[in-house]
This record gives sequence, C-alpha cells and structure tokens, in this order.
Amino acid sequence: MSKLAIITGGIRGIGAAVSIALKEQGYDVVANYEQNHQLAEEFSKKHGIKTVSWNVADFEDCITQDAMMHKMELLQWRQLIDVNLSSCFNMCKSVIDNMRNNQFGRIISISSINAQAGQIGQTNYSASKAGIIGFTKALARESASKGITVNCVAPGYIDTDMMKTIPITVLETIINSTPVKRLGSPEEVARAVMFLIDDKSGFITGETLSINGGYHMS
Repeated sequence: MSKLAIITGGIRGIGAAVSIALKEQGYDVVANYEQNHQLAEEFSKKHGIKTVSWNVADFEDCITQDAMMHKMELLQWRQLIDVNLSSCFNMCKSVIDNMRNNQFGRIISISSINAQAGQIGQTNYSASKAGIIGFTKALARESASKGITVNCVAPGYIDTDMMKTIPITVLETIINSTPVKRLGSPEEVARAVMFLIDDKSGFITGETLSINGGYHMS
C-alpha cells in the first residue's frame, strides 16, 4: 500500500519539485494549490499528480510584503504571518490526529535562510519563517512517542519565480556571496525533504536542515 503525501504549494517551485520526487518514489501524492487552476491542471496532466485547491492560510497567497519595520503596516505583518505560519498550523492540525492514530508520520515544513540570518525589510517574513522552526521543535517533542517525526528545511537562494523579482545587480551580489557561486535548484531542496521523509530517518526530529550553498553557516 502506497503512502499518502500532501504537499502545500505543490504545483510550482520547491513544492513542485517535492511533489515530483515523491511521485517518482511511489508515494500517492496530492499537491495543494491556492488559485491557479490552469497551472494545476497542466501540472496534473504532465506528472500524473492529483491537485486540490485549498487556501491553508487566512489570507490569499502572497510571496512577500516587504517594508522596513518603521514603515510596515499591520496588515503587511498579519498577511505574512498567516500565509507562512498560520498555514503551517492549519495543515498540521488537519493531519496530526490520523498520524497519531496510525503511530507513524513525517512532517516537513519549509522555513528560510532569512529565519536564521534575518533580512532587511523582511521582519514579517523572517519572523514567520523563524516561527516555523520553533513550531517544528515543539511539535516534534509532542509527537515523537507516536512515531511521528517533525523537521524543517531552510532553503537559501533557490532558482524559483521569487528570485525573478530580484534586480540583476542584487542577484549577482547574492551569487558572489554564496561560497558555491550559484543559486540552488528546487530539486536540491526536494532531495533534502526526501532524506527527512525516509523511513530510515526516524531518529531525526526537531531539526532544521539548511540548504543554502554555504551562504549562512549556523
């Protein structure tokens, strides 16, 4: 019997890479998305992966709401907290009871290098992603005796749609500041997720695995 994997944001970027990797390993994959129905249909047909539209946050999906702290509006703060952190709670809340009943589960959340290093103009984003790390540690302690591991991955600068919004001069600075001198790929992040989700990784829980090419070493 195949195992079920639910991937939020699973039709693009890192989420899509994780969905595809799990499908290739024989998982029954359901890729969640918020509103791009055409992209979801194309993704499903191409990869044979089920897609489900469900907004796991309280606000409509957004990538960032950047602003310096002294100029940030409360709505900008709340949007990022809900999109990144409340969505993590909502998703885990919907599956944790079944995992506890089954005495097995793997929960992998996606944090960020900016949760670890901070970023100017992103107090909201950095806080929301740092919250995922604390959430992961607490839920890992609650769930370990039930055969459930809870970990997260903190990607650095990955070649996704988000990076296309960055000015080329800034992008060049990022690459030059990264010891491996390039952006990461979504597939490299997916490999980290696959490692943590493996049955043989049951002694790893409450951890944050950094995938950033050496940009930030904690």
